[in-house]
Amino acid sequence: MSFTRQLSEMSASELNDAIDDTNFPQAHILSRGRNNSVCSTSSTSGTSSLADRALSQPEEPVVPQPGSAVGTPTDELVPSIGATNRPRLILKTNGSIPENDGHEKCTFHHDLELDHKPPTREALLPDMARSYRLLLGGLGENPDRQGLIKTPERAAKAMLYFTKGYDQCLEDVLNGAVFDEDHDEMVVVKDIEMFSMCEHHLVPFYGKVSIGYLPCNKILGLSKLARIVEIFSRRLQVQERLTKQIAVAVTQAVQPAGVAVVVEGVHMCMVMRGVQKINSKTVTSTMLGVFRDDHKTREEFLNLVNSK
Repeated sequence: MSFTRQLSEMSASELNDAIDDTNFPQAHILSRGRNNSVCSTSSTSGTSSLADRALSQPEEPVVPQPGSAVGTPTDELVPSIGATNRPRLILKTNGSIPENDGHEKCTFHHDLELDHKPPTREALLPDMARSYRLLLGGLGENPDRQGLIKTPERAAKAMLYFTKGYDQCLEDVLNGAVFDEDHDEMVVVKDIEMFSMCEHHLVPFYGKVSIGYLPCNKILGLSKLARIVEIFSRRLQVQERLTKQIAVAVTQAVQPAGVAVVVEGVHMCMVMRGVQKINSKTVTSTMLGVFRDDHKTREEFLNLVNSK
């Protein structure tokens, strides 16, 4: 049966399920009461379309929980019983982990018949350099004077570096550094340096990130927590979303009993322009699992983070 014929025989609801909505940032992570597809991009190992995945993978049967009716929507963050007494915090992702591959806004992913191969980021340099050259001219500068001749190319390369997180995904960064360990006490790594770019003004914001989690017989290499921060901070961001993305990524990596993330940032869009409040800081937090439900656990984490 041809691919086009397969699509024509799908019902409206099946087509809706086959269309991926992950080009809307965060829609695939914490939405409530529905299963989500993973955005499919081509790689050296081959490609698989979203429709093929929807047709080839049957839905998992719904197992009613005690005291709940069959078919009742459940949260994406659901507990399951692990090897310890603590329930694990698991993200339901329809059998796979959503990849943050940097193409969340790619419109091609809505075309089920298009074999989409995004260009390499280096291939974007000439166009970006031309844009920076136009920007310099728009500011009243002479792009051909000695000090600015190579500035457009330098600026383009710098912007690619500032946003290198678009080229990284969680699986590649973890690189198998998830270990079985009989440990269920809190793990905290604090004051991780963070640099990012405000998506509203394209100016930097920076600060520090503190991450804590309660393992369920699986621990993560400590340096990987810092690398997870790098994945999501090296993108165009808002601090609120950055905080949540880090917490969700740690949950995906080790399915702990809970995850807590606190980010303290200084935003140059408030310091250099606008209200120009030099000493202002923005603090955001995301608490998942035990850290949200148990105030004593949350308080222990916050005390550890705030201690000198």
